Amino acid sequence: MGTRRNPRIELKVPVRIFGTDAHGKIFSESVSTVDVSQDGAQLAGVQAELKNDEIIGLTYAQKKVHFRVKWIGKPGTPMANRVGLLNLTPEKPLWEMVLPKPAQDQYKWQSGDRRKFPRIRVVLSVELQPEGGAPIWANSADLSEGGCFVEMAIPLKQGQKLKVGLWIDGAKMWVHGEVVSSTPGFGIGIKFLDLSESDKTALKNFLQKHKR
Repeated sequence: MGTRRNPRIELKVPVRIFGTDAHGKIFSESVSTVDVSQDGAQLAGVQAELKNDEIIGLTYAQKKVHFRVKWIGKPGTPMANRVGLLNLTPEKPLWEMVLPKPAQDQYKWQSGDRRKFPRIRVVLSVELQPEGGAPIWANSADLSEGGCFVEMAIPLKQGQKLKVGLWIDGAKMWVHGEVVSSTPGFGIGIKFLDLSESDKTALKNFLQKHKR
């Protein structure tokens, strides 16, 4: 369980969400917000079957933003068809109204699925070397001790094994990884495999410096 970084205000406006559902199928549907903040939003009327920590797109008033699914309402409860989202780029204005300044309120996420390693929003240069493929250069959107999300318009397939080069404090760290999520138009979630103790320490120290 955790608490929000920013308080939310009630707001009901139509938005469109799109991405890849829990079965790997592309979806796009119109839903509405319940409340919003600088860091996230709660949606109602979601029919697509989503997964926690998946990246989806949301459009509102001609603006498109990447969100991470943080919790999903359980079927058969008052929270059915509701989804909680975390904005991956809160520094970019999305909503038309003035939102409360950053603070911490007492709301607790309704998710039973929490990451082993929390991810930190940090942009890094990344080199990907897929097995049997050509090198790819891109940027990360977030990073943790266990993996990262890499922005790619045409993503690699889920299950793809690869080597990942991360520029950590001016030096390139190479780790083995596997694509665990793939969203067209957004990118891929990568899980790190078999990290050495020295790599774990370097990542942990780097992330500590980038936490809010």
